[in-house]
Amino acid sequence: MLRILHSFSFVVLVTLAAYAGYSGSVSAASAEEIDIRTDGALAKFRKEVTGGAEFLNRSKGYLVFPDVIKAGLAIGGEYGEGVLRIGGKSVQYYNIASASFGFQIGAQEYTIIMVFLDEDVLKKFRESSGWEVGVDGSVAIAKWGAGKDINSQNLKDPIVGFVFSNKGLMAGISIEGSKITRLKR
Repeated sequence: MLRILHSFSFVVLVTLAAYAGYSGSVSAASAEEIDIRTDGALAKFRKEVTGGAEFLNRSKGYLVFPDVIKAGLAIGGEYGEGVLRIGGKSVQYYNIASASFGFQIGAQEYTIIMVFLDEDVLKKFRESSGWEVGVDGSVAIAKWGAGKDINSQNLKDPIVGFVFSNKGLMAGISIEGSKITRLKR
């Protein structure tokens, strides 16, 4: 049984590494693909989060990872590529990655949107060569009641995160420990 567990874990990690390698080797067309998928993710955000469009407009910038894949069996990993937008324009591309150990089985795909509400925090993020959630800065995962306007919430955190799956806004998920690295596109 232990041999099967190790074999499956190895396959999961190789699959994630292959996906990361493939995604990282695509040329300028990959930036266009990320932008197209980001546009779709933002349309969903604006539809599902009451006041979402206004919230994004008043932010200093937002980082969108439209397709983050997480898989694991005892050993797991997460990987996705995204774009930082300031004033609605794509300014830099990034990836997000993490590894985890412990009881876990399965795979899922989701979208992460990190909204920067503080100019200094955004500047520090952009100047870093690698940024780790929870170490270099905290991301407060948004929690509020259904139907409430996000702009009516008293958000004091400099970065607010939203996580979506195909089923809608997800609660109780953590991106703590995820490493975000600038891509050369």
